[in-house]
Amino acid sequence: MIIQKPKGTLDILPKIAFKRQYLEKVIRNVFSLYNYKEVKTPTFEKTELFKRSIGEETDIVSKEMYSFENDKYTLKPEMTAPVVRAYLENSLYNISPLQKLFYIDRMYRHENPQAGRYREFTQFGAEAIGSESYTIDVEMITLGIHILNEFSLKNVKVKINNIGDLSERVQFIDSFRKFLENYRNKLSKDSIKRIDTNPLRILDSKIPEDIEILDKAPVLFNYLTEDSKSHFKKVQDGLKNNGIDFLIDHKLVRGLDYYSSTTFEIISEDLGAQNAIFGGGRYDKLIENLGGKPTPAIGFAAGLERLIMVLEKSNFPFPDEKPVDIYIVLAGENVIEFVSSFMYSLRNAGLSCESDFLQRSVKSQMKEADKLKAEFVIVIGENEISSQKAKLKNMKSGDETEIILNDILTIKKTILK
Repeated sequence: MIIQKPKGTLDILPKIAFKRQYLEKVIRNVFSLYNYKEVKTPTFEKTELFKRSIGEETDIVSKEMYSFENDKYTLKPEMTAPVVRAYLENSLYNISPLQKLFYIDRMYRHENPQAGRYREFTQFGAEAIGSESYTIDVEMITLGIHILNEFSLKNVKVKINNIGDLSERVQFIDSFRKFLENYRNKLSKDSIKRIDTNPLRILDSKIPEDIEILDKAPVLFNYLTEDSKSHFKKVQDGLKNNGIDFLIDHKLVRGLDYYSSTTFEIISEDLGAQNAIFGGGRYDKLIENLGGKPTPAIGFAAGLERLIMVLEKSNFPFPDEKPVDIYIVLAGENVIEFVSSFMYSLRNAGLSCESDFLQRSVKSQMKEADKLKAEFVIVIGENEISSQKAKLKNMKSGDETEIILNDILTIKKTILK
């Protein structure tokens, strides 16, 4: 019996790996335009980091984390908390008062696998730590849109909200709980549990019955201070100035406890119910909660697998992988040693090449060269080795050029011209 991969994981085969490499290259280029620098953190962190940052009553911490060594360590389920931990531990605030960081990394969540959602997945995202200005909120959302624009994605929408800080939410939560008690018997099981533990998460429910009830619920935005409302207005004006359309969604709260003030999502209408590509917002109290000085911050995260799924549904024209420059056809067994050395010289000159390792016929090797879409072919037999001359065949035009085998520089110029 063949052993299969664990549920909720992916084998990233060469064709998909090339797509991912292409996406990562484009994404890195955009981050560079905005002066975001890459950060890497360990695959696992102390479990306490996620409990203190994400919140013990969130689905991630209570249900979805892969923890080990008596729950001392956890495979990271998200990246903001590890980035903040690295920011504090390495005193990045002493290097610059504003740290603009990005990441592309593997995450792990023990959740029910769905289309575009896996238990092991890749997230890319950005974190800007140190500024309370609305302008960094605008830049963060603009950055997300810029990435999607690089792929000419259609049917995407930006949703924004402001959820204030903890002190502003106290009165709302009291009113919200009283409202929910009137519908306790009609809410979903998860929402009933959250009435006492984390009522804001109910606003994020995707259950139709919950959504219908929430249409009548108090609106958090109405409980915010004028300062928060003013900040939100400035974010809206900034997005308009950048030509970015958006929808205001006052039920948009995001799923993690550390969010405050500005929250946002970029969704795709091609994804169905689980339609978020990007999600993020401010977390102005998180750094203080993890032992640092009060420091404002904002960030977003996006799933690479989900982005690939959207692009495939929209028939995005992924580029073809670069073909092999030269395929060396072996005409006889006695040429293997020479061809091995010859290919090493070609590769050192920056030319990609391939040859036969299966002792096939010349005809079969030519078919393999065609299958690999090799741009040029050289047939080498004992006569070619003896004369140190061979024919370089252009596989597209059929033209042949005589070459001197030890003149690697001329061969390279001929191929690259």
